[in-house]
Amino acid sequence: MNYKKLGKILGKIMVLEGFLMLAPLVVSLIYKESITNVLAFAIPILALCGIGMVLQVPKPSRENLYQKEGFALVAIVWIVMTLFGAIPFVINGDIPNYIDACFEIMSGFTTTGSSVIEHVDKVSHSTLFWRSFSHWIGGMGILVFVLIFIPESNEGSSMHLLRAESPGPQVGKIVSKMKVTTRILYLIYLGMTILEVIILMFDKPIAGYESEQFFFSLLATFGCAGTGGFGFIPGSMELFHPFSQYVMSIFLILFGCNFSLYYLILIGKVKEVLKSEEFRAYFLIIGLAVALVFISLVSKVWQVQQEYTTEEAFRHSLFQVASLMTTAGYTTTDYHVWPALGTATLILVMFIGAMAGSTAGGIKVSRIVIAIKGAYVNVRKLINPRYVPKVKFEGKTLEEKTINDVFAYITLYFFLFLVALLLLSFDPINGTKVVINSDAGKYSVEHGFFSNFSAVLTCISNVGPAFEAVGPYACFASYSGFSKIVLTFTMLLGRLEILPVLILFNSKTWKRV
Repeated sequence: MNYKKLGKILGKIMVLEGFLMLAPLVVSLIYKESITNVLAFAIPILALCGIGMVLQVPKPSRENLYQKEGFALVAIVWIVMTLFGAIPFVINGDIPNYIDACFEIMSGFTTTGSSVIEHVDKVSHSTLFWRSFSHWIGGMGILVFVLIFIPESNEGSSMHLLRAESPGPQVGKIVSKMKVTTRILYLIYLGMTILEVIILMFDKPIAGYESEQFFFSLLATFGCAGTGGFGFIPGSMELFHPFSQYVMSIFLILFGCNFSLYYLILIGKVKEVLKSEEFRAYFLIIGLAVALVFISLVSKVWQVQQEYTTEEAFRHSLFQVASLMTTAGYTTTDYHVWPALGTATLILVMFIGAMAGSTAGGIKVSRIVIAIKGAYVNVRKLINPRYVPKVKFEGKTLEEKTINDVFAYITLYFFLFLVALLLLSFDPINGTKVVINSDAGKYSVEHGFFSNFSAVLTCISNVGPAFEAVGPYACFASYSGFSKIVLTFTMLLGRLEILPVLILFNSKTWKRV
């Protein structure tokens, strides 16, 4: 294990995190918050920069990283960023419990959006900004940004880091140089972020929050860009006007696309984008899901506990499908009280997730398509043993290893899902009643199996809100410290797609090479 090289890169990351914390520090000064809020960010900034610079002093014996080292480094980076990123919440008192604070910031960096804050309107502006800004940081991946600064001679090392942090079964460069690839990705990411902020500013301010329009547009965009979903006012996106809700729906879907496709559009290869199998499947699933949810809300077959106009039913259907499929987790209404068809559709898209190479979580559309094709080929082979299996995806014949990797990932995903669900079953909160205050009225639900099931699903798929006791108008504060630790690691497993975390905790990883 190349400890000195790992330490050097980790040191760079820590200094970078300290630099990024300057943003909420500036927000704290702008809103003239107390000295405690200023120190809440100043102290970890100094600690991160100091430790980070010390870690960069030792000179490594070799510059390259092996694959296992790259994967382990990615997991370490996310854990260290979480441990330091939680400190401001504890110092300023917005989240005084450190385990809760780690849950919150891990939820931010992994773009999950699950929260332990019961009254989001009572926390400071700097805390609201840091939570939402962590979505934007984690959306594209902090190490993808750092790859810009890794020397070109370490192309192999850079590729290992990119594979470990980027979602999807197949990861590659969009141009010959890794440094240029990462710059293109971030420029596209930044450009789309700025565009959404500008468009949201054209809407009318939210009543009662007129002075906060730019601040709220910025936070909403951070959540859309990173497909996160932290709410910063009561009711998540419910108070936003229809114009903003439609804008966010569109941008959520766009940020759920593979960013390599935007590069193809920029260089004029639009036909290649339209030929993309995953791209077509992604929009097909969204269209079908919106149609099913819309039908469940307007049909007289099911009893709907909320009355919607046709336009409202369509807008809520589009927004919630876009939000949950891209694993953002923003909400515009209490979908917990929707008919079973609507609920089942939302749960299904939470499992699927968006496209590989996007900022979204979930299993990914590409894996679902490959798994279905692989299963079909296996059935054909059973019927006709002479049949030569050939699975094509995006116009290319896939290697058997790629198909097996997809099946292995899905198996691991559901195995770890069940393990986390079992661990949550030990929580004393199970069997108790939780009161929910939503736009559908006040009602109570029992914290039971479905609450735990949806909590694990929303964390491993990095979605945010779940159902029942942890639904869109509730939070995760009622869980015990042990359950929050389990869910915190579940979020990390989902964001890094399992393998980097498993490699980190494998004893063979740490043998000297």
